[in-house]
Amino acid sequence: MAVLSMVEAIRSTLEAEMARDERVIVLGEDVGKSGGVFRATDKLQERFGSERVVDTPVSEAAIIGASIGLATAGLVPVPELQFLGFAHQAWHQIGFQLARFRYRTNARFTTPVTIRAPYGGGVRAPELHSDAFESMLVHSPGLKVVAPGSAADAKGLLATAIRDPDPVFYLEPLKGYRLVRDEVPDGEYLVEFGKVRVARAGDDVTVVAWSGMVGIAEEAAAAAEAEGISVEVLDLRTLMPLDVDGLAESVARTGRAVVVQEAPLTAGFAAEVVATIAEEAFVHLEAPISRVSGYDTPIPMPQLEDYYIPDAHRVLAAIRAAVNF
Repeated sequence: MAVLSMVEAIRSTLEAEMARDERVIVLGEDVGKSGGVFRATDKLQERFGSERVVDTPVSEAAIIGASIGLATAGLVPVPELQFLGFAHQAWHQIGFQLARFRYRTNARFTTPVTIRAPYGGGVRAPELHSDAFESMLVHSPGLKVVAPGSAADAKGLLATAIRDPDPVFYLEPLKGYRLVRDEVPDGEYLVEFGKVRVARAGDDVTVVAWSGMVGIAEEAAAAAEAEGISVEVLDLRTLMPLDVDGLAESVARTGRAVVVQEAPLTAGFAAEVVATIAEEAFVHLEAPISRVSGYDTPIPMPQLEDYYIPDAHRVLAAIRAAVNF
C-alpha cells in the first residue's frame, strides 16, 4: 500500500495499463507534451511515444469520433476531455454513436473507449468548467458511468474501465485530484462495477454520495456522530450500473436516507437514487428521503461557488431532519 493522491493514482494506472496492453492509447488536448492540464498524463508521452499519447486539436467531437474509429479498428482508446462541461460539444458522438455502437451493429463491434473527464466545483474554475450533469450520461443506454470518491477506487475502477469491452465515462472530481489522498493497493487492482463501498458504517441513517461528495458526506457523518447520530456513508462508485441491492440493504437497515449530489436538484441522479430506494426499501423507511444538492441555476462565478456546492453543514441539517422526523 502507498498513500497517493487521486491524480497520482490515475496517472500510475494509465501507465500500468499502457504497459500491460500495447493497444491502449491516450489522446486529448495537451495530454502529451505538457502532461495534461492537471498532470494526469505527465511523462506518459516520454515513455510510450507520440503515437500512443496523442495531442489532439481543441475539438471534443473530433477526440471522441476518432476514439470510436480507433476502437472499432482494434485499439483501446482512453480519451481525455479537459472538463466535463465541454462534453456537450461531443454529445452527438457520445450519446448517438459511442454508446449505441454494440446495439446498432448487433454486437458485431464493441467500442472499448474510456472517456476521462474532471468535473465539479471547488477550484474556482471559469464558467462551464465545473458543470455536473452525470444524470445525462446515465440516461444514455449503452454507456457505463463511473465516479470514484477515493484514490484507491480511482485506480481500481479505471483499470476495470479500460479492460471493459464497452464504453465507460469515467468522472474525476476536480477538487479531489490532490485533496483526496488514501492508501492505494500496489500492483494490479480491479474494482468491480456495480458494487457500493461502505465509506463509513452506521445504524441511524444512510447518506448516499459519489465522487467529490463522498468526502463531504463523511465530514457530515463525523459531525453527526458527535451529536450521538450513527451515520452510514455509501459511496456508489458506479452510477451505471447501480448497486440496487447494496443501496436497498443499507437503507432497509437504517430506515432513513439522505442523498447528496453536486448537480442541480431537478432531475439529477439523486432523483434516480431516491426512486430506487422508494421502490426497493419503502416499507423500511421511517422518514422521507431527502436530497442535498446544487441549486437549479448554472454553477455561479467563483466568488459564489461555496454557497452553491453542498457542504457538511447542509448535509448535517438533512441528517438531523431525517433522524428527528
